Amino acid sequence: MWKAFDEMEQMGWIGSERPRMVTVQAAGCAPIVRAFEEGKRFADEFPIAHTTASGLRVPKAIGDFLILDALRASGGTAVAVTDDELIDSTKEIGSAEGIFCAPEGAACLPALKQLMADGSVKSDERIVLFNTGSGVKYVESFSN
Repeated sequence: MWKAFDEMEQMGWIGSERPRMVTVQAAGCAPIVRAFEEGKRFADEFPIAHTTASGLRVPKAIGDFLILDALRASGGTAVAVTDDELIDSTKEIGSAEGIFCAPEGAACLPALKQLMADGSVKSDERIVLFNTGSGVKYVESFSN
């Protein structure tokens, strides 16, 4: 998305204003969160990576520095959430919106709640949460 904003500006579609970017990872596999918190430009491989959200199970991202650069350039941050939080949020989003989103997308909701609780995000700000897939791929994660 960060690269897309630059491309849209070059085409004259938008101005130079940019949103704060936030990356959300599962607590069991959070190399970008850890690198961001440690002030690193490159993320170390995350040992024994585990999460029910397979799309978030990326122990060593190839574009780690691009993500970290965008977070810092935008004044954004990185947040980790537990598997219980992202599964519960999948259910909450489904109940409220009728969308069976993937746990990867649902992870954004508890992250947003954390950021609102610590004052990083105010209730009057406009927020976009991205959902990248369907919960249908994760039916086994909801059997508990």
